[in-house]
Amino acid sequence: MPWFIKQETIRSSPAALRPQLAAHRAWVEALRQRGVRVCSGYLVDGAGQPGGGGLLLLEADSYAAAEALILEDPMVRSGGVDWTLHQWIGVVGDLELT
Repeated sequence: MPWFIKQETIRSSPAALRPQLAAHRAWVEALRQRGVRVCSGYLVDGAGQPGGGGLLLLEADSYAAAEALILEDPMVRSGGVDWTLHQWIGVVGDLELT
């Protein structure tokens, strides 16, 4: 099954997004409980400071299925982030997400 990557950048202040971030984490956990392979995290700079946005890795049957899930994400629904979605095709190496 293909993997997809959602990259997001924050449009709102981090403080304003706290409720959506908590809802996002609950949403990811609910997906995991349903058996969806998904991993979410945030980006930091060279000094380890957050603010670069986030990435979500997701296994789905198709781009349309991945996009449908992403549109349910509380961070996306809030309008507080700009986001892109791409299918990822690994070419070299072996990455196992568990």
